[in-house]
Amino acid sequence: MNDHTRAGGDGPSTVRRWLNTIDDAPGPSAPTGPTISPRPSTLAGPPTPTGTADCPCRDWATSGAMSLTGHASGPPVLCPASAVPLLRAAACALQPLGAALAHPVRVDPLALLTGRAGALGLTRHGRLSAGGATRLLRAADGWCAVSLSRADDLELLPVLLGRTDVDDPWRVLTRAVRRMPAGDLAERAQMLGIPAAGLPPATSVPPTPWRVKRIAPPARPVPGRRPLVVDLSLLWAGPLCADLLHQAGARVIKVESTRRPGGTRNGKRLFYDWLHAGHESVAVDFTTREGRTGLAALIDAADVVIEASRPRALQQLGVAPEQRTHRPGKVWLAITGYGRAHPDRVAFGDDAAVAGGLVGWTGGEPVFCADAVADPLTGLVAGLGALASLATGGGHLIDVAMRDVVAAFIGGPPPAAHTLHGDNGAWSVHCPRLRQTHAVLSPRPPQPRGTAPELGVDTVRVLGEVAASRR
Repeated sequence: MNDHTRAGGDGPSTVRRWLNTIDDAPGPSAPTGPTISPRPSTLAGPPTPTGTADCPCRDWATSGAMSLTGHASGPPVLCPASAVPLLRAAACALQPLGAALAHPVRVDPLALLTGRAGALGLTRHGRLSAGGATRLLRAADGWCAVSLSRADDLELLPVLLGRTDVDDPWRVLTRAVRRMPAGDLAERAQMLGIPAAGLPPATSVPPTPWRVKRIAPPARPVPGRRPLVVDLSLLWAGPLCADLLHQAGARVIKVESTRRPGGTRNGKRLFYDWLHAGHESVAVDFTTREGRTGLAALIDAADVVIEASRPRALQQLGVAPEQRTHRPGKVWLAITGYGRAHPDRVAFGDDAAVAGGLVGWTGGEPVFCADAVADPLTGLVAGLGALASLATGGGHLIDVAMRDVVAAFIGGPPPAAHTLHGDNGAWSVHCPRLRQTHAVLSPRPPQPRGTAPELGVDTVRVLGEVAASRR
């Protein structure tokens, strides 16, 4: 087995194991909902075309993920972890769970991985992330990923390094890291709130991507009623989760601060529309009493709350899950870099991927795998967990850690032996076992189902509906 992979089961059985952690036993006096016991046939993934065997090489090459992995001046790199069967099993499990709500959710999981890169026109840069904010740096005993995507990160760099002459942040950091153990650097950076992670050694036991605890008794499903989802998250993972629930038939309300709207709203419109088309938009000022009251009312009215904040941020607003009384069936989905047990550790998609152990390898050294891959993997898993909870009547807090999601996806044997061919910048990968050759394609732009709403366009109407329902 490749030193950089982890042993694990096949995709359907692994997803079934995940779902079993959601399907816990309700209290003896609580009403019960349907239980989840997916048949293997429902998790086996889409049927394979006649005469064509399943080929992870083909999937990585044609999805655009392979073209995003490797050095810009070198060949593209196949991901060493055999994540494709698990990706397909997770996506296939969405179909019956979505159908139990209203509509089966049919997604191409490989397209989810490369949607942002396709929208933004990103390419591979080796140990510089495709998005440009994170780097893999050689440490004294291994490798470390550091993200400097915010102004605060750059301002704190002199404190991290213990020096004031930081004229070129990356040059100075690269030199300093070579003299430090990767774990020590990551720990010091995290204490300052800078996203950083050491690349871990291989392990043989992939974790479960979430931790689940009951916060309310389950509720009996009401036929024909659309669950109300309040999405407090930003960036990629949380909005993707919300959109998967929307595709299953849920009503999704995006809630943002008027003082600090979501960063992706002001970026490439194609990417934002892809994640938010068909949702509703509410914007309030969290610093005012009126704004906090409206936020609390929305959270209390929601069937599902999606948030990706540090726990203390919601506690300061008085709306943390521990501060609310939850009615039967409530589902609370918390997405963080390292889980609620590590509330002060921060992460973004690229450094979280390194923390979970998912990188490409070329010349014996790591490179970033795809684009911020922890984000789409987490969004897919979070959507699966939320739908599974709703199918069992809800009443759960699902604690999703991006690092653990990534680690859960890199189990299994490495892909079959393969060879690369290049001609004037065009690459193809050949699988000798299946005698197939596949072109390495660039990421395709996503296809939004419509246009996302403008900031706060639904605020008055939605808050009026919530206030009327409480009378």
